[in-house]
Amino acid sequence: MRGYLELLWTFFVIGGTAFGGGYTVVPILDRELVKKRGWISMDEVLDFYTIAQITPGVIIVNIATFVGYKRKGFLGGIVATTGMMLPGIFLMLIISMFFRHFAEHRIVQHAMVGIRLAVCALMLDVVVKLFKGFFRDYKAVIISVAAFALSAVFSANPVFVVLGAGLAGLLLYSPKRAVPKGGSPSKGGDSPEGDAP
Repeated sequence: MRGYLELLWTFFVIGGTAFGGGYTVVPILDRELVKKRGWISMDEVLDFYTIAQITPGVIIVNIATFVGYKRKGFLGGIVATTGMMLPGIFLMLIISMFFRHFAEHRIVQHAMVGIRLAVCALMLDVVVKLFKGFFRDYKAVIISVAAFALSAVFSANPVFVVLGAGLAGLLLYSPKRAVPKGGSPSKGGDSPEGDAP
């Protein structure tokens, strides 16, 4: 029971502090899940983020579901998702009651300017982390440049960009089977000692 409560509280905190959504949540996930609790690695965070982008729904909620499922199975996924959604539900209920006066208040408008600047800074932090995590060889650079060009220059559909990048990664990073000199690749079940006298 304690594990589920910790899961609920952790994602409640993340959901209540993840302003901006999208890429800005990566530093928060790094702090709360990787460095503070050691539940997953940064590579897993980025893997979950990638999968969350191509699955229906809100990215950060999908990530919570994946992490919760990894920690505590099906019920853990539900608990983590609930914890992530609760702060937003409470906040939207409160704001909806006073939205007209809330949105037009000068203090709120000035605060939103600061929040937007903080979100930009968090996105820059994510870009740095992505560079460190992914750009390890020339293949990664080729895929990234091609994806950027398709998206920024040709306005390609993001779904096709992601699927194309996945296919490129499959082709470029799949391990190649070693071919012995003067022969064909060994088939499953063959033993290296099979031809020995």
